[in-house]
Amino acid sequence: MAAPDDTTTADAVAVWGHLTALVELRRCDGSDVARDLDLPPSQLLALRHLDPEEPCRMGSLAGALACDKGNVTGIVDRLEKRGLVERRPDAGDRRVKVLALTLAGVRVRAEVERRLAAPPAALAGLDDDELAQLAATLGRVVGALRQD
Repeated sequence: MAAPDDTTTADAVAVWGHLTALVELRRCDGSDVARDLDLPPSQLLALRHLDPEEPCRMGSLAGALACDKGNVTGIVDRLEKRGLVERRPDAGDRRVKVLALTLAGVRVRAEVERRLAAPPAALAGLDDDELAQLAATLGRVVGALRQD
């Protein structure tokens, strides 16, 4: 990320600071959810990356979590011990193991997603016009960043 330069407006810098603060605060929300569900943050992130409908290869999960396969093995071992995931042979290559959420894993993942999707009271307290404007503006920014 480049440092602000003379062409960056003070308002853009202020907005970016607010967005950064929101991300940090949201990270705390995730930690609270993890603690409430007795899941270390790494396990919570792994659950969030596992699709209830589509098993995932261990290597894909390692990539999604930006860690090595050895770390993922430990995370998966603990999730498996709790009955939240299971290893299965890959239908295309039985030498490869894929991860699938168990019924309990699907329920815990749904609870995680439900809790993390709930907007904070400060955001929910904005009026309809403010929310619509904020959604449109942030949508344009995200769209532009995805094109970069």
